[in-house]
Amino acid sequence: MEQESWLSCEKTAVLQGGFLLANQICQPEPLSSLRKEDWDRIGSPIVKAAKEICEHSLRDSKDRLHWRKKILCIVWSKILEVNNKEDIDIRWKEDPLFAVQNSLPDINHIVLFELVKSMSFPTIYVELLLCFQPAERCKELKLLVDHVTSSSTEADVKLLLEVWWELLKGKRGCLDALDRLFTAQCSRSMTSTTEPLASKRFKPDPESTSTCMVYILFEGLRKIKEHLTSSELCNFALSNCMDTLYTNYLLSSAADLSIEVKLQDISRIVSLKKRDEGNDGFDLIEVIREVRRDLAAALTPAETKPCGMTFIQAMQVTLESICSWEVMGLLKMPSNDPSVTAIRLKDSLGRVLPSLEQPSLAKDLVGNGQTLNNLRVTLKGLLASLSFTVPECSAAEVANISMTILDHHLEGFEGLPGLFASKLSQNFIEAEWIQCLERNACVFQTKDLLMMLISTLTAKCQSDSDVQPCRKLKDIIVDIFSHLSLPDKNATLSELLSISRKGLHGFLPSSVTIGFSEELNLAFNSIIQSGANSNLDAAVSAVARVAFQNPEATLRRCCHMAVVNLGAHTLIAEILLQLSGLVSSPGVHNYNLLCRCLQDTVWSKLSSLQEENQFLQFLTEMMKCNITGCMGEKQSFLPPEKALHVFVQPYLLPVSPSSNKLEFCLRLLQCALSQETMSDSTHWIMSCSPFPLLYCLAQLLNECNRCWDQPVEGETPISMESKDLLLSVLHTLGIIVGKEVAHAPDVWSRALSWLYSKVEELDWTMRFYLKDVWGKHFKYEVPSSLLSVCDLPEQEWSGLDLPQYGQGTGLVAFLECCALSDCVHETMLETLSLNLLKPDDLNMFSKGLLVAACQLLPWCTSGEWERLLKVLQELLQSSKLYVPFSLEYVDFLPLLDLRSFAREMRLSVFLLRVFQLLCSSSCSDWLPPQGWVHTGRLYANAMRGIISSVTEKIPLQSTTASPKSSGACSQEVLFVMTQLFCHVLHVQVMIPGQPEVLFLCALEILTHYEAVFSAFPDSCTALQGRDTRHFFTTIADNLQCADMKAVLHQKIAQL
Repeated sequence: MEQESWLSCEKTAVLQGGFLLANQICQPEPLSSLRKEDWDRIGSPIVKAAKEICEHSLRDSKDRLHWRKKILCIVWSKILEVNNKEDIDIRWKEDPLFAVQNSLPDINHIVLFELVKSMSFPTIYVELLLCFQPAERCKELKLLVDHVTSSSTEADVKLLLEVWWELLKGKRGCLDALDRLFTAQCSRSMTSTTEPLASKRFKPDPESTSTCMVYILFEGLRKIKEHLTSSELCNFALSNCMDTLYTNYLLSSAADLSIEVKLQDISRIVSLKKRDEGNDGFDLIEVIREVRRDLAAALTPAETKPCGMTFIQAMQVTLESICSWEVMGLLKMPSNDPSVTAIRLKDSLGRVLPSLEQPSLAKDLVGNGQTLNNLRVTLKGLLASLSFTVPECSAAEVANISMTILDHHLEGFEGLPGLFASKLSQNFIEAEWIQCLERNACVFQTKDLLMMLISTLTAKCQSDSDVQPCRKLKDIIVDIFSHLSLPDKNATLSELLSISRKGLHGFLPSSVTIGFSEELNLAFNSIIQSGANSNLDAAVSAVARVAFQNPEATLRRCCHMAVVNLGAHTLIAEILLQLSGLVSSPGVHNYNLLCRCLQDTVWSKLSSLQEENQFLQFLTEMMKCNITGCMGEKQSFLPPEKALHVFVQPYLLPVSPSSNKLEFCLRLLQCALSQETMSDSTHWIMSCSPFPLLYCLAQLLNECNRCWDQPVEGETPISMESKDLLLSVLHTLGIIVGKEVAHAPDVWSRALSWLYSKVEELDWTMRFYLKDVWGKHFKYEVPSSLLSVCDLPEQEWSGLDLPQYGQGTGLVAFLECCALSDCVHETMLETLSLNLLKPDDLNMFSKGLLVAACQLLPWCTSGEWERLLKVLQELLQSSKLYVPFSLEYVDFLPLLDLRSFAREMRLSVFLLRVFQLLCSSSCSDWLPPQGWVHTGRLYANAMRGIISSVTEKIPLQSTTASPKSSGACSQEVLFVMTQLFCHVLHVQVMIPGQPEVLFLCALEILTHYEAVFSAFPDSCTALQGRDTRHFFTTIADNLQCADMKAVLHQKIAQL
C-alpha cells in the first residue's frame, strides 16, 4: 500500500486527535499504562474519533468496513512497534505506517481490546489476528482471553464468544490490501524480536498451535462461565463448544448441506436477523455471505487435530459449563419464537449427538466412558428442552434470497442454478423468474442445467395456457445454448437427440415454436450467400442453434442443400463434422437420423448426374472417421454400415421394383467400401451379412448375361455400366472379405461353404470373381472344353461338364477366362496349346477365335474388352493369330513399307471381320438397339487405341528424325489412316442404327490425317490429295444420316 494514502488524510488526523486527547486525560500516567477499569474514563475520545470516521463521515458500507479495519490495523501496528522498539532509522524507510504511528502516543493491548469491544470489531480483530504466524497468534489470543476474563462484564463475555465464533469460521478467502500490509507488519515484528536469537528461533508446530487455540478458548470459557447472565449468551457459548468439539474431534472430512436445506437455513436466519436488526442499514448481500460462512464453519473439519487438549478435557469443560448454567437457570428455552442462537444450538446438537453414538468413539475413549455417557445424557436432555419448532421460510422468501444470490454471483451456492432451473421455478412469480434467468443466463451455460430448463419449459407448456412466457423462456434457453462451448453444444445435442429426434421442439406445442421456419431459412440463406467466404465457426454456431431446436428439420435442410446447391456439399459436410452431437447413438433409432433425412428428403428426388455426384461426395465425407468419440475412439458421422443398410441392400435384389437405382447404389457401395478402418479391428462389412451380400452381387452379375434379352414386363434390365460397377464392387468386397476369412478361417468356414454352394447355381465365371474370397480353399473350375485348348495344371484347375459348352467351344471359354482378370488372362496365354508348325491348326485357331470374339463382344464391359484387345494384340505379336491383309479399298497398292504397322492393320482387319460376322443375317437378331450402340462404343474405343498406336510412330514436331525419313514414314501413316477410316465407316454402315460414336471416331481419324499432312505436306502430290478427298467422300456417302454426311464432307474438303 502506498504510504501517501495514509498521510495527508483528514480521517487519520481525527484518529490522531482522539488518541492525543485520551493521552492527555490519562496524565500523569502514559496511555501505554492504561488499565481496563480506566477505559470508560480515558477511552471516550478514541471511541468518538473512531465513530466519527466510520459512521458519520462515510456513507458507503464498504468504505466504513475498510476504515474500521484500517483503524484497527494502525492501532495494533502501533502496539507491535511499541513492544519491539525497532531502530527508528530503519522504520522510517521500511515501515509504510511510520508517519501515522509516529503521530500517536505509545499504547498497550488494553487500548486495542477495549476499542474492539466498544466498537464491536470482533470480526475485524480476528481477520487481523489470523495474519500472525501460529505461535504469535496464540500469544495474542491469550492476551485477549486474559483481558476479558479479568473483571469480566457481559460485554467481555460477548467479545470472547464472538471472537471464538469468528475463529471457527476461519479466513475469508483472498487477503485484501490491509491484510497483506498487516501480515508484513507482523513478520517485521517477529523478525525484530527474534533477531538476537536467530539461531535458536522457535519454530511452532501447527498441531500444538491448534491445541493452544482450543485450549485457550475452552480455558477462557471455564474462567468466565459464571459471568454469563442470559440464555442468549449461554446458547452462543454452547454452540461454540459443540461446533469446536465437532470440527476438531468428531468430523474427519468436510460435509455439506443440500442446496435446498442450505437455502432454507439461510433464508430463515436472514429473516430473523432482519426482524432483529430492522431494515435500516441492513446489507442483505453481506448478511447472506456471513450466514453461508456460519453454515460452512460448522461442517468443515479443523485443518489440524488438537493434541494438547484432549477430547475428554474439552467435554469436561463443556459439562461443567452446562451444569453451572442449569443451576443458574439459564438453559430454559422458549417454546416458540426461537432466536438465531437457539436455532444454531439445536442444529449443533443435532450434529454432535449422532457422532457421539458412533461405536468407534467409545472404543477410542476406553476408561472415559462415564464422561462420554454423561455428556450424551446431558446433551440429549438439552436437545429435548429445545422443543420449539424451527420456523420455515415462505416460498417467496426463499425465492427472493435465491434471486439475490444469483444476481450478485455469490460463492458457495454451486447447486443453486440447478434448483432454480427446476424446483424453484414454482416459487416465483413467473415473470420475475424468467427475468432473473435472463439476467443470469451465463450461470446456466452447462448441459445439465440446460436440460433442467428444458424440463421446466416442458412442464410450463403443459400447465400454462398463456404461451407468451413459454416463448420467452424458450428463446432464453436457445440463447443459453448458443453461448455454450462447442464440446458442450455437442454433448447437449447428443443427449437431446437420444430423447427426441425433434430436439427441443419434441417437447413443445406448435404454438411455442412459431417462427422456427423463418429462423431456419435465415440461418441457411446466410450460409448460402456467404458461400466459400463464410466463417466456418459462425456457420457451425448458426446450424447448431437451429439443430438444438429441431435436429431433424435442420438435418433435412442440410441434406437438401448438400445435394441441390452446387458445391454446397463440401461446406455442409465441414459444418456437420463439427457437430458430432448430431450423430445418432446406437440403438436410439432404427437407423441413423442423417440416413433417414437423406432418404426422406433427396433420395427419391435425385434428378441429375450433378445431384447424384454431390449426394455421393457428401455421403463419402460423412462416412469418414473424422470424429473423436467420448472415449477417444475415431468414429464417423454416418457409419458405412448404416448407409449400406439404408441405401444399398434394399436395392440389390435381382428382381427389384427400384432396380433403376442399381447403378447409383453400386457407386455408393463402392464409396462405403473405400472407407478406412482400424487396422487391428474386424472390417465393418463383416457385421453386414457379407456372404449374402456377395451372393446377391454375384446374382446381379449373372443377370448381366441377359442384358440384351427382351425384358420381362415390370423389369428393368441391368446396363453394361452397372456390370462394370458390379465387377469393381465384387472385386473390392471379395478382397476385404477374403482377408477376414484368411485371418479367422474357422470362424467363417460354414459361411464360406454356404456361399460356394449357392454360387454353383450361377454361371461358372462367378466363382472366378469370388476367387479372392475362396483363397486356396477351392480349385479353379472351368468348362471341360477349355482343357483341350490350354494345358492347365490339375492340382489347381478342374473341368466342369456344362451342356452349353460342347465340342468346339474351348476358345469361347478361353476368351471368357482372358476377360475375367489380368492374372487369369496371363495364365491362359502361358498354357495355350497351339502348334505353330501346323498351318491347319493355326488357321482353325484363328477362325475359331474370330467366332468366339463375335460371341463375346456384345456382352463385354469396357474393362473386359480392354483385356480381350490386349490378348488379341499379344496373339498377333506372337504370330499365334493369323489375320491376312485384305485391302479391298484400293486398286493399286503404293510402294510403301507397312511392316511397322502390321499389328495395327491386322487388329483392325480382325475387328472388321468380327463385325462382318456379327452383322450378318445369322446374328442379326442377337442384339436390341442398345446392344448395337454398346458394341459400337467398344469398337470405337478399340479403334481409338489403334489410331493412338499409329500416330505415336511419327513425330509431328521432330527435332531428331530427318525430314527424309519422317516424310517417308508419313506416307505409310496416311495410308494406314485411310484404311482405318474405311474400316470405321464400313462397320458403322453395317451396324443397325449406325451409332454416332463411330461417326465421331471417323472425325478423329480425319483430324489426325490432317495433322500429319500439315506436318509433312510433301507426303503426297496435289493430284493424290484430290483423289484421296474424292475417295473419302465416296466412302462417307454410304452413311444414312444426312447431318453426319454433311459434317464429314465439310471436314474432308478441308484436307
